Amino acid sequence: MIALIQRVTQAKVDVNGQTIGQIGSGLLVLLGVEKEDNCFKADKLAEKLLNYRIFNDEQGKMNLNVQQAEGSLLIVSQFTLVADTQKGLRPSFSNGAPPELANQLYEYFSQKCAEKIHVENGQFAADMKVSLTNDGPVTFWLNV
Repeated sequence: MIALIQRVTQAKVDVNGQTIGQIGSGLLVLLGVEKEDNCFKADKLAEKLLNYRIFNDEQGKMNLNVQQAEGSLLIVSQFTLVADTQKGLRPSFSNGAPPELANQLYEYFSQKCAEKIHVENGQFAADMKVSLTNDGPVTFWLNV
């Protein structure tokens, strides 16, 4: 399971011209689910994400996690994160989870995070338009 996380001052996701998820300060989480992923990996990634210290403290050092910074999460499914780009000029998605499993784990991951922090979501498998203001910019790739 892969999460590309971006510290943001604001982020939103639109589907068919309608905003379906929007946050102020927090993290935009692009989530990719691989075929070998399961609830244990989702739990591990949620724990890491919620405690990852990438927000500035009073001294301007990255010592606070999103919860301590009183931020929110916008979680968007992104199957392209699991692409194998090592060979050729076209990505392979053979590592990606089947859509049913990917959606189940996406929803499970979102629910686990929502137990501790405010979460907004994109729409699984939809054509989404994501906009954000990356704060820093600060972007990390988490993989479990």
